Amino acid sequence: MKTLKFNHIEAENIRKGVQTATLRMKDEKNLSVDDTVAVIDKVHEDNQASWRVIGTATIDQVHVRRAGDIQMEGEGFEQFGSTTELYKQLEVFYGDPIDDATHIKIVHFTFHPYDKSKLVEDIDDKKTTNITEVKMFADGGSRGNPGPSASGYVLMDMHDTILETNGEYLNITTNNQAEYHSLKLGLERARQMGVRKVHVFMDSLLVINQMKGIFKVKNQELRAVFANVQSIVNDFEAVTFAHVPRERNKLADAEVNRILDSVVS
Repeated sequence: MKTLKFNHIEAENIRKGVQTATLRMKDEKNLSVDDTVAVIDKVHEDNQASWRVIGTATIDQVHVRRAGDIQMEGEGFEQFGSTTELYKQLEVFYGDPIDDATHIKIVHFTFHPYDKSKLVEDIDDKKTTNITEVKMFADGGSRGNPGPSASGYVLMDMHDTILETNGEYLNITTNNQAEYHSLKLGLERARQMGVRKVHVFMDSLLVINQMKGIFKVKNQELRAVFANVQSIVNDFEAVTFAHVPRERNKLADAEVNRILDSVVS
């Protein structure tokens, strides 16, 4: 079973229902929506023999945010006095420098307490959810074309449960460049998760038809990113491409606008 470990104060807050989320910078377990994880109270952090499993948690939502976009109130995660304190704590824990552009996961969960805590060795931390096939909705946008741009994607399992949303600010690009970058970002993340089959949905008819080989890539600036994306596609067992109307791509579009709204005044 996958695990989430907390210091004793945080574990007590989880028991009380005060803390319902956690921040993770590196997620080697690839936590996804509907995963069930063991919640571990590190009673005395330096003494692993004191650690106890106090219950399980069901992952409800997973959002990826830039550190500078994280709101300190209302998310239900660990309590920090300020953004500066947040950055310092994450730097100490992960050993890497943090800045406003660092990507951080916000993992929301529902806690299910045990009547009696268990020893850590009583759980199996090796069994993980193995998602091998996903749907991916991707979108990119430029305010000005060219102008300030962003890319966003949403990964779902085959039952339409959202696994992850993410995106990236791109500075000054065109709409088409932003669209291709969203495809690249999403495929890279799916590959990182160990996915073998991806079903891509985008409202850009140009990108979809170029990836399907129906249209040629005539624009010199798009050829490099097209070749990059094609090389990533070759790492999967299968990748399909389908054009959808904009109203079916609202989640990825919302991610693009969220990023642009946070950067562009």
